[in-house]
Amino acid sequence: MSIASICLPVQPQLLRVEKRLEKVVKTAPSQMVEPLEHAVQNGGKRIRPALTLLAGKFHRYDLKLLIPMAAGVELLHTATLIHDDTVDDASLRRGKDSIKHRWGNSNAVLLGDYLFATSAGFVAETRNIRVIKLFAQTLMTICTGEIEESLYAFNNSRDLYFQTIGNKTASLFSAASESGAVLSEAPEEAVQALKDYGYNLGMSFQIVDDILDFVGQKETLGKPVTNDLSQGVLTLPVILLLDRPESSEAKRINRAIQEDKAAAAAVIAEVVHGSPVLEECYRVAEDFSARARSALEPLPRNKVYHSLAELTKYVTERKN
Repeated sequence: MSIASICLPVQPQLLRVEKRLEKVVKTAPSQMVEPLEHAVQNGGKRIRPALTLLAGKFHRYDLKLLIPMAAGVELLHTATLIHDDTVDDASLRRGKDSIKHRWGNSNAVLLGDYLFATSAGFVAETRNIRVIKLFAQTLMTICTGEIEESLYAFNNSRDLYFQTIGNKTASLFSAASESGAVLSEAPEEAVQALKDYGYNLGMSFQIVDDILDFVGQKETLGKPVTNDLSQGVLTLPVILLLDRPESSEAKRINRAIQEDKAAAAAVIAEVVHGSPVLEECYRVAEDFSARARSALEPLPRNKVYHSLAELTKYVTERKN
């Protein structure tokens, strides 16, 4: 199962989205072309624009609205990655230099801002007030999640973790699927179903991302493993271990954090590797994927439905 096979019902339209993204690069000021090409055409899976197109295919499939919306969703995602890497001082993204690493912090911030503005322009092409407001709210939600993550370094609250990944990751998945439904003039029940689907899919996606941060390889992930830990971000595998304060693993992690926060990442990674907690994390991710599948119940059983159902399995089985 691959993302390409899952997205077959909208593959021709995804190519049109890709053309819109290429045009963003080609029509940019000359000094911005190289970094924009590096950021925009850098091997992303395009799951979020695919969600918009798939969600829009259940009812009135108006590509004059859905193509710019899907492109806007992907550019919003790209902009957040650029800013995220700048905040996290990350040197790699998708196996290549991050924008921050190659062009510097200031240029990375400005390039991210440029893409935020460009994505807003695409969304405005829909002339749909509901999705324009949804776009603005989603951007605010993502920023809230980023601030939460920054302010609460080494916080081991499970509730805060779910809140933060809901804000940073799941909100954009949800906006992608909800906007496709709205633009297709779907009935409200279908809009809410696809909104819930996107949110739960995004939660599952991020939890698996956090698992891969421990078990993935740098070459496969395209970023340094344990990258989150080096920034003081405690993700679900660590939080579940710390939920058992009397265990030897929890005591070792707490001791490492208290003694030397900068060096704690290596110790925590070693502890996580030696415990069964990752299997528990996969079960949590699979639970969110099951919720996403359940959200699809009101929708007709067609090729698009089956693609969305298969996507819930893909996100828990992926290796990068």
